[in-house]
Amino acid sequence: MQESPAVKATPKSRFPKSVPYIIGNEAAERFSFYGMRSVLTLFLVNQFFNPNHIDTLNDVANAKANKLHHLFVMVAYALPFVGGMIADWFTGKYKLILYVSMIYCLGHLMLAMFDGGLGGFELGLLVVAIGAGGIKSCVSANVGDQFDATNQDLLSKVYGWFYFSINAGSMISTVAIPWTYEHFGPRWAFGIPGLLMALATIIFFSGRKKYVKVPPQGVNRNNLVFITWYALTHLGQRKPGQSMLDVAKDSYDPERVEGVTAVYRVMSVFFFALAFWAVWDQCLSEWTLYADRMDRVINLGFTSFTVLPGQLSTVNTVFLLLFIPFFNYVVYPWFDKIGLKTTPLRRLGVGLILTALSFVVIGIIHTSLDHGGKPTIWWQVFAFMILSAAEVLVSITGLEYAYTHSPKSMKSTMTGIWFLVVSFGNLITALVNGLIEDGGWWARNLKGANYEWFFVIFIGVFILVFLFVAPRLKERNYITDPYVDNQVIADSTNL
Repeated sequence: MQESPAVKATPKSRFPKSVPYIIGNEAAERFSFYGMRSVLTLFLVNQFFNPNHIDTLNDVANAKANKLHHLFVMVAYALPFVGGMIADWFTGKYKLILYVSMIYCLGHLMLAMFDGGLGGFELGLLVVAIGAGGIKSCVSANVGDQFDATNQDLLSKVYGWFYFSINAGSMISTVAIPWTYEHFGPRWAFGIPGLLMALATIIFFSGRKKYVKVPPQGVNRNNLVFITWYALTHLGQRKPGQSMLDVAKDSYDPERVEGVTAVYRVMSVFFFALAFWAVWDQCLSEWTLYADRMDRVINLGFTSFTVLPGQLSTVNTVFLLLFIPFFNYVVYPWFDKIGLKTTPLRRLGVGLILTALSFVVIGIIHTSLDHGGKPTIWWQVFAFMILSAAEVLVSITGLEYAYTHSPKSMKSTMTGIWFLVVSFGNLITALVNGLIEDGGWWARNLKGANYEWFFVIFIGVFILVFLFVAPRLKERNYITDPYVDNQVIADSTNL
C-alpha cells in the first residue's frame, strides 16, 4: 500500500524575544507610579500644609493636598493622547518611551531631593506626570507591535501577563512604600520609586536590539482633530440631510470621517464615566487621610497587625483580581440566563450606582470621625470592595465599549480619549478642593463629611441624567456591523 505523504507540521508559535523586557519595564514603572502616590497626600499634609496637626486647619490642609494630588493625576492622564500622536507622527514608540522615561526618572529624583521644599516638590510632580503620561499610550501599543501573523495567537496571553505585571507592581509598591515612609521617612519613600523607574528604563534599553520598531508615519491629516476642525470651519457648505461631519467627506477619507462620527457617539457614553473618575482617585488621596485617623488594627484571632494608611489601596488590586473573573464567568452569564442582558450601558449604570454607594460608606466613616469616633478599618475595606466592583463595571466596560463601538482606524484614538476622561474627572475633583481651599461658601458647606455627601449628590445627578439619556443614545457595534456606509443607525433599545 502506498504511504500517504507526510503532513508538514505547523511551526509552533513563539513569543517575541522582546516580551520579557517590556513586561519587566511595565512592572517596575507601575511600582514607581503607584508607590509614590500611596503616600503622596499624607506626606503633603504632614510636611507642608498642616505639619503641626492643628485641628482647625484640617479641612483646608486636606483640600490643598487633595487638589495637588488630583492635578498631578489630571496631567498624567491628559498626556497619553499627546504622547501617542507624537510617537505616531514624529519619533516612533521606542524613542519616545526611552527619552521620556529619562525625564520620568529626573522627576522622581526631584521628589526625593526636594522633600523639604514645596516649590521644588511641585515641579518634581509635574515632571513625573509628564513622564508617566507621555509614555502611557505607547507602552501598551508597543506590545502589539512585537507580533506578526506567525504568533498572533499568543497576543492575548502576552497582554494577560502585561496587565498582571501592572497589578503586581502596584500591589507590591502599595505595601512596601507606606512601610518605608513610616520607618525611613519621605526621602526614601520617594527615592525607592525613583530607583525602580531607573531600573524600568534600564530594562527597556537592554532590549533595544530585540524590539520591532515601527517607524513614525508622519502627520496624518485623517484624524479627529483635523476632520473636526475642517467640519466646523465649513459648516456653510453642508448640504440638506448631512450631519455636521459629513461636509468633511469631500476633502478627507470618508471612512475616517465615519470613524470620527463613531468617536463622538462613544464620547457621549464616556461623558457619564466622568462621575466615576471624579471620585475613583480619591481612594488614593482623601481615603488615605481618613484611614490615618481610624482603628487600623487587623485582628485575625491567631495574630494581629496594624495596617498603614497608604497600604489600604492594596485591597483594591486584590478585589479586582477576584471580581474580574467572577463578573465575567458568574455574574454576567447568570443575569443573561434569566433574561436581563448585561449590555455595556446597563453595566455602566449599575457601576455608577455602586460608586455612589461606596461614597455613602465613606461619608458614614467621616461623620464618625468628625464626632470623635474611631471606626474600624474594615469599613474602608468594605467601601473599597464596592468601589472595586464599580470599577469592573465602569472602567473595564468603558474600554470594551470603546473598542467595539469604534472602527479599526479610531481604536487608538478612543484609548487616548478614555484617558482624557480620567484626566477631566480628576480636574473636577481638583477644582472642588481648590474652592474649599479658597474659603467662602464651599469651605463652609463642604466641611467634614459634607464633602462626601456632595459627591454622592454629584454622582446621583449623573445617574438620573443617564437613565433619561441612555435609551436615546445611538449605538453601533463595529465588530458585528463593520460596514462603513451611510446606513441609518437605529436608536439603542438596550437599556
